[in-house]
Amino acid sequence: MSIPLAQSLSSQGFETKAKIHPNLGTAQLVEATVAKGEGELSRYGSLVVKTGAHTGRSANDKFIVRDETTEDTVWWGKVNVDMSPEHFAALKKDFLAELAGKGELYVADLFGGSQPEHRVNVRVINELAWHNLFIRTMLVRPEASELADFAPEYTIIDLPSFRADPARHGTRSETVIAVNLAEKLILIGGTRYAGEMKKSVFGILNYLLPAKGVMPMHCSANIGPDGKTAVFFGLSGTGKTTLSADASRTLIGDDEHGWSDTAVFNFEGGCYAKMIRLSEEAEPEIYATTRKFGTVLENVVMDPVTRDLDFHDNSLAENTRGAYPLDYIPNTSEKNLGPVPSNVIMLTADAFGVLPPIARLTPEQAMYHFLSGYTAKVAGTEIGVTEPEATFSTCFGAPFMPRHPSVYGNLLKQRIAEGGAQCWLVNTGWTGGKYGIGNRMPIKATRALLNAALDGSLNDAEFRKDPNFGFDVPVAVPGVDSGILDPRTTWADKGEYDRTADKLVRLFIDNFAEFESHVDEGVRQAAPNAAVAA
Repeated sequence: MSIPLAQSLSSQGFETKAKIHPNLGTAQLVEATVAKGEGELSRYGSLVVKTGAHTGRSANDKFIVRDETTEDTVWWGKVNVDMSPEHFAALKKDFLAELAGKGELYVADLFGGSQPEHRVNVRVINELAWHNLFIRTMLVRPEASELADFAPEYTIIDLPSFRADPARHGTRSETVIAVNLAEKLILIGGTRYAGEMKKSVFGILNYLLPAKGVMPMHCSANIGPDGKTAVFFGLSGTGKTTLSADASRTLIGDDEHGWSDTAVFNFEGGCYAKMIRLSEEAEPEIYATTRKFGTVLENVVMDPVTRDLDFHDNSLAENTRGAYPLDYIPNTSEKNLGPVPSNVIMLTADAFGVLPPIARLTPEQAMYHFLSGYTAKVAGTEIGVTEPEATFSTCFGAPFMPRHPSVYGNLLKQRIAEGGAQCWLVNTGWTGGKYGIGNRMPIKATRALLNAALDGSLNDAEFRKDPNFGFDVPVAVPGVDSGILDPRTTWADKGEYDRTADKLVRLFIDNFAEFESHVDEGVRQAAPNAAVAA
């Protein structure tokens, strides 16, 4: 089934002789993908595709047009790199010329955001059928009645075959993601990595919503049996998707949300989970989605004869991904939203093995760690990384935050104060030593600690003050080996732990220096204490 466009491409100024495939359903897009040789079906019915050279975001190829609209509202710098209006005009001209010559185009009209008063209408134009399936899976799908009078506010044109010209377009390479907030147009070229589209919509909402007093968040969210919402902040690989897909809790979403006066609402209608080393035992809900028709698996290795999937083979990419509709996870929120949060969880994968598996944060400490956005890369995941390497991504999503971090930090602090949410820092990284010496934190222990935090029983535990970071750490929790609660005791060499902890504390302090003038004294006092650590 396809649903005609309520507003034509030509009415937007996009002229093309291409055959337009408007608002196709999942089955039609899967059929088109296979027929065009863009992907193959696994033996289970899921769609397996390859993204080629780009197996992740091209962060250095993203630009925002600098004009009267954005000059004083975007936080310009290393993350938000500017493009001149003149360069964008040349890029747009060449994009539309290429669009005009395409034989087929797939167009989807979708919502960014599940709460009607805070969502945006997004039109996505693709040359690849599987890209259109991906974005239709990831964003919120309007009802047929809503498509009948759908008027696009923002438009994304994604042409992987397009090659940017750095001299003519002001780009760094032949790959480009160019965002024009004044024209409400995003141009993506030179990459087959579908995640660029989803993150572009996230960036739009991160720009628009703070002006409405809504807190945009790079987080997952779910609801407990008691009806209370928890949100889980975290960078890629920290467990946002895994920990939110809990059969005992109702899933709101796994990656992008807004916190309004009345609700936490999902920006999306699907999940985008890491597939590398996926285990049916550890993540049964996510594993089950890989055996469903309509799931899109990126760069997952498949046997060409048996069509079996190998989630442990990273020969195509370490960042293998699966995109699937939210309702492929059992027990999901019918309206993609829930009450305002009672618990705020900040996830980190500490490869230094210094942080405890869970710590209770004051509101000031929560803002400090939110602005820090700490996790760590481990050896082998990126070329040249041989030792654990600290990564600080402010607001747990710096690449997607167009405004100054203090805007989001102050919004979070305000929301926590108004709702009385309890805040926790959870380390899903290493214990017993740094990466290569210690072991990954057992997921069963992490889930047990999280459950105790979320059901309120952890508040009755005895706590100690962490000497390095100053937050409260439980001394004992039923069902959890008390040994892992104090990370220093898990290290064979206590002196090496102290030196590593001191190093991490100083990395935090150095990173936070740029934010000190933008926060109050209470947040500055929430910093880890280098003198104590030394």
